[in-house]
Amino acid sequence: MMGTYECSSVLRIGAMKTVILAGGYGTRIRDVAENLPKPMIAIGGYPILWHIMKHYAHWGHSDFVVCLGYKGSTIKEFFLNYEAHTRDFTIRLGDSRPPEYHSGHSENWSVTLAETGLEAMTGARIKRIRKYVDGDDFMLTYGDAVGNVDLDALLRFHRSHDKILTVTAVSPPGRFGELMSDSAGTVVEFNEKPQVSGGRISGGFFVCRSGLFDYLDDNESLVFEKGPINALVAAGQLMMYEHDGFWHPMDTYRDYQLLNGLWDRNDAAWRVW
Repeated sequence: MMGTYECSSVLRIGAMKTVILAGGYGTRIRDVAENLPKPMIAIGGYPILWHIMKHYAHWGHSDFVVCLGYKGSTIKEFFLNYEAHTRDFTIRLGDSRPPEYHSGHSENWSVTLAETGLEAMTGARIKRIRKYVDGDDFMLTYGDAVGNVDLDALLRFHRSHDKILTVTAVSPPGRFGELMSDSAGTVVEFNEKPQVSGGRISGGFFVCRSGLFDYLDDNESLVFEKGPINALVAAGQLMMYEHDGFWHPMDTYRDYQLLNGLWDRNDAAWRVW
């Protein structure tokens, strides 16, 4: 089953809500686990969603809002029974006492699991969790990619400008949004899943000001990475933070093999906790 890794979260600058998009169908990775939503596909026995949350918690961001959709009940069940999923325990059958949990994970997290619609696209999902986000800034990421992004440095960069959205730009084996910026870091072009990729692409790991919600609506077909982001680009409101370290998505069976291989060899660069 799952091994034992102690939590090493530390309080760092500017703790804030972290919104995680975890509602998509993940059709390209059904050959790994057809009965699971993609964020629940495991690396080393732990859902990739857990790895992402451990990363954010390490940097002091342990208040999560998870946007659910496809098989959201599976994610709910994991957190409702988190201790049983992640720790050894002794249960005495026929005894009314609760299980006795042993060494393992004991996270100091707050996790809001929000149903955002089975068919909703990413823009609508973000809009629908507006009531759970307070404060001026919040983190936003996807539930299917890991990286060793320095979230303190990302947040400092975001706070150094007055723009609405900061996106982390990576140089991976990309299949996502290609980014082009000017010398100041302001994004001047964003192409979602281009046919030919060159330079940096969007790796997620966004920092958002609350003004982002003004660019969103509740239309289920609203794709965050298309209309809203292009509108932000046109308004000069999207900035790019460059990340030169590790980043990799869980998008295909090949990705699944690669990430699990890195974990098994104790070479998982994203494990900063």
